[in-house]
Amino acid sequence: MDAHKALITDIFNNATLVEVPFFQRSYVWKEDLWSRLLEDMEYVVKTRKPHFLGSIILKMGRAPRPGEQFSSCRTIVDGQQRLTTFLIFLKVLCMKQGQTVMFDYQFRIMGQMVALRHGRNDVDAFEKIMATEAPQELPNPEPGSRVIEAFNYFVKNMDEAKLDIMAIMMNTQFVRIDLDVDEDEQQIFDTINSLGVNLTTSELLKNYFFSRETVSEYVSKWESVFEKDDEAKVYWNSEIETGRIKRALIDIFFDAYFQLFVQDKKYNITNEDKISYARVDKLALSYQHFINTYCGGNKNIILGQMKDYAFCFMQTFRPDLCGMNTPAGCGIERLNVVVFGLKTSTLIPYVLYIAKNVFDEEERNRMYGVLESYIMRRMVVHASTKNYNNLFTSLILNSVLDADSLRTRLKSGNDVTTYIPDDDELRSGFEKSKLVNLQSRGVIYLIESRIRPENSSTALLGFNNYSLEHMMPKKWRNNWNPCESEEDEKKRDTLLLTLGNLAIIPQALNASIRDENWKIKKAGKGNKLGLDICAAGLITVHNALQKEEWTEIDIKERSAWLCDHARTIWAL
Repeated sequence: MDAHKALITDIFNNATLVEVPFFQRSYVWKEDLWSRLLEDMEYVVKTRKPHFLGSIILKMGRAPRPGEQFSSCRTIVDGQQRLTTFLIFLKVLCMKQGQTVMFDYQFRIMGQMVALRHGRNDVDAFEKIMATEAPQELPNPEPGSRVIEAFNYFVKNMDEAKLDIMAIMMNTQFVRIDLDVDEDEQQIFDTINSLGVNLTTSELLKNYFFSRETVSEYVSKWESVFEKDDEAKVYWNSEIETGRIKRALIDIFFDAYFQLFVQDKKYNITNEDKISYARVDKLALSYQHFINTYCGGNKNIILGQMKDYAFCFMQTFRPDLCGMNTPAGCGIERLNVVVFGLKTSTLIPYVLYIAKNVFDEEERNRMYGVLESYIMRRMVVHASTKNYNNLFTSLILNSVLDADSLRTRLKSGNDVTTYIPDDDELRSGFEKSKLVNLQSRGVIYLIESRIRPENSSTALLGFNNYSLEHMMPKKWRNNWNPCESEEDEKKRDTLLLTLGNLAIIPQALNASIRDENWKIKKAGKGNKLGLDICAAGLITVHNALQKEEWTEIDIKERSAWLCDHARTIWAL
């Protein structure tokens, strides 16, 4: 076995055929990984720094058959997905930049056959892509090829102006592992992919900050916070979803804590380093680089405040609050639902900054209310979250520590990635937006928690305890009154996905009555409970349950009713 660093040009060298085993599983990557690769390649071009794309295991393959022009063959043991994706990415980039000759020279053997040969599941689709001469989306009829989906994704989403072929090929690195023909590839594959445990950011930092000679410092500054007892360990090791991945709270803390230093003007950090420091997958290295470059190697600049900020983080960020009654008043409890329940983790660094530096509780709560209003207004209108990281870290950079300044800053955003939707746009959002279920549930839940009376006989449960119900079901054609025309059917299909037709309920309706007519859906049937029982006590659905019918007009009226409350709750 021979393991070494390799560029893509070391894997495909004009003379070597790389083969996917014929009965190998199909290509399975999806949009989240294509998007990540695209972002990674833009990062490579911006920084011109080496980027590790993973390991590739190749085994000595067969000898050339008569007429085949390659001199050697390697069989892919591990790396099919990333090599396939990378070649598709490079194919599209070369076409978009008019460099198809470069692609053919590097990735075709003797200018003819493509140097990567797929197995039976993907060979036709892959070779169709490789034969394509223009960066245009290819037809992909059902059941569809994931390989062609990848190609079409890059054609549609790649901005070739942000990319540079040579910079990418010279800075994207793999670990190439070559096996001899008699080596056990299954055992090696299992060892690399199953037995190894990835080191987390926190583990890497612990080893960087402390040593055998500094045990007492480790006990006082690390163990007393992160490993104090079982309760602390459970908290810090809890994983939550952040974007496309799950991360432990301890790693999320170190990410947020680091931003407080990165955005501190006294360190005068270069824009190039800020770009590098923003990558969570390189966070441990970023800490080390920051300390060596901007702190003169003094680790105590980080360690000095770490314990206080960690305790503040524990008191502020509580994912478990999503399972508890959420109070009506603005405060950290509601913001925890926004952060963890609605997966808006980009808020965390700035909220930590507020929690540690704003000492007046009323002022803190006002700031939390402004943030809730900003996020929820944009959520209702389906506004982009793409620039949230830059926006919220800029608030740290500019030391925004009071509600009036925060409101002024947020209102000054005038582009599509940062602006605050006005009341007219909010109304349009309630009437027309088709949000994902999680967002719809969050919008209605936070309205419910604000408007329900204090003396309600029914207790409000935590956000996680509710599911979403379409009052007019998606399969309305089975049991509801028909529409007069096909056009009316289309309008109804669209309207039933909007907020006016959605309700939160603590107990999902039985499947047998979910698509029933309105009368049965309310009252239930037999021992199957209806909305009258399942939604009892919920203010956001109470008026709807008083109606004998549920029509398009009722949906629109409820949208307006919900919007009127939202305008007041999320006023800015």
